[in-house]
Amino acid sequence: MSTEPPPLPHLFHHRWSVPVLAELGRGNGGRFVNLSRRLGIGRQSLRRTLDWLVEQGLVARNPGYGHPLRPEYVLTARGLELAPACSQLMFALDALQAEHVGLNKWSMPIVAALDDLGDGRFGQLRDRLPPISPRALTLALKALSDAGLVERRVVDGFPPSTLYRLSRRARPIRPPLRRMANA
Repeated sequence: MSTEPPPLPHLFHHRWSVPVLAELGRGNGGRFVNLSRRLGIGRQSLRRTLDWLVEQGLVARNPGYGHPLRPEYVLTARGLELAPACSQLMFALDALQAEHVGLNKWSMPIVAALDDLGDGRFGQLRDRLPPISPRALTLALKALSDAGLVERRVVDGFPPSTLYRLSRRARPIRPPLRRMANA
């Protein structure tokens, strides 16, 4: 079994990866200062995120940079494939007023796993997201439940079991996540 995390957990490892990709996709690239201002990101966080996106081959420094109107950072071919889904996801999270929860490290990978599973147990989710700790999964499920994106249901039986599934409210998030997972 590979120790490499699945694609979505890898992408959401940095909180600002998806918003930066969406913003770069909207403007055909961007300048560091403008990205920081539009997204409300601190310089250090933006620098770390951009360095990571460059390392992943999703963003590149513009080789023709130098003119004041040219962007410093542009999307690569892989970044161009991913950017529309990132924009769609950011729009959906904003419309649901769930951006604060949706951009947490494990939230969207959990939503994607539940989208695949339908109803899923805690152990099934943990198996689909190998690097996640039980505590991180518990906290993420609680936050998603509080935001109304995940429903928790206790099933009578011996022993009782708990099932998680996506709520109706989470429907707008599913298509962009599927596109991101397949990119």
